[in-house]
Amino acid sequence: MVNQKVDRRIVRTKRVIRDALTELLEAKSFEEITVKDITETADINRGTFYLHYESKYDLLEKSGNEILEEMEKSLKKISTSMIIHSQSQNEPVPFLVNLFETLQQNAHFMKVILGPKGDPVFQVKIKKFMKDNFLEKVMQNSKGENLLVPIEHLMAYVSSAHLGVIQQWLEGDTKEAPQDMALILSMITFYGPAYIVGIRKD
Repeated sequence: MVNQKVDRRIVRTKRVIRDALTELLEAKSFEEITVKDITETADINRGTFYLHYESKYDLLEKSGNEILEEMEKSLKKISTSMIIHSQSQNEPVPFLVNLFETLQQNAHFMKVILGPKGDPVFQVKIKKFMKDNFLEKVMQNSKGENLLVPIEHLMAYVSSAHLGVIQQWLEGDTKEAPQDMALILSMITFYGPAYIVGIRKD
């Protein structure tokens, strides 16, 4: 019980520190922010900060990685059959619902970190995450066979498109529910932009 209380206290402290960084990133670039800025905004002492992070760079990296780990949990049960079933029923893919729920729970940080004053490195990590944990698993059965375009270009297109949809949603303050966003992204992925706007192949 004591360990649980300590663990919860650590989680709360780290969240306060991350929230302070998020607040500061809304006003200035990451390079302009100091550890002193973060500790003053979080209302903690420097010793508490350094108990959890080596530097502001360590804070930024670990904060992003923690969310990526949460996102990865939603993709553990992904399968081709699940995607095919969702497409046939015109339903959102379940793991995408979980993914958007995770993003919504961390919306403030994600909006800033993926915004103009955010971290370009994290955007690269997000794309790699999508490629490694989603696209490659979906494509593993085909092994790249019978594709109309090279698989590396397909993966680059889809991962960038998915990130763009996520950024647009965050910029709009996540007004649409995760269920609705999962369906929107599922439809774009299943049918493609041309089909969505009415350009259909006979």
